[in-house]
Amino acid sequence: MKANYRRCISCRKIGFKQEFWRIVRVFPSGQLQLDEGMGRSAYICPKSSCLSAAQKKNRLGRSLHTSVPETVYQQLWQRLAQTEEEQSSPLA
Repeated sequence: MKANYRRCISCRKIGFKQEFWRIVRVFPSGQLQLDEGMGRSAYICPKSSCLSAAQKKNRLGRSLHTSVPETVYQQLWQRLAQTEEEQSSPLA
């Protein structure tokens, strides 16, 4: 079976689908969701540099062809903080 490759909208890195976060503009409602739903999708690396550049330059909005509410960016920043905590905490 062929591997699923995706590209980060911020740093343009190509990698496996599992390495990225998926942001979806759900069809037909147009709402934005993280990781689930059918519709137009954009992928971003789970790194602070990619997330800040995407927010600053509106790369997510341009990729999804819609305006991105601040709440979506807040959810992504919270998720990033959680993943960094999990990576830095020692395994017990």
